[in-house]
Amino acid sequence: MNILVKRLDHVQICIPIGAENEARAFYTDLLGFTEIEKPESLKGNGGLWYKVGDIELHIGVEKRDGYNSKSHPAFEVENIEEVRRYLEENGVPTQDEKPIPNVIRFSFRDPFHNRIEFLSKQESRS
Repeated sequence: MNILVKRLDHVQICIPIGAENEARAFYTDLLGFTEIEKPESLKGNGGLWYKVGDIELHIGVEKRDGYNSKSHPAFEVENIEEVRRYLEENGVPTQDEKPIPNVIRFSFRDPFHNRIEFLSKQESRS
């Protein structure tokens, strides 16, 4: 059997229990992501959901030990250099990632140590 994947639906990352307001300050206020309402059956679990382009970012809550995982969502953005400058001007350190042909990319950590990657795909010059 071949499993046919239609598209990426959502990515989930986690924050400490009770940190939703801090998450909103970062994801809504700083990054400008659009918060969407969670299904009623999941509201009691805490956390937040966002619409980001044509996928969703689900932010769950859990006990955190402060580790820095390599796991991450990667979002393709426009004006990547302006976005990077904006983040750095707002106190968010960014880090260059290993080069990939025809891709400009960098990563940063949210206030909860989740790694986030922003990238911009460039046209191939052959």
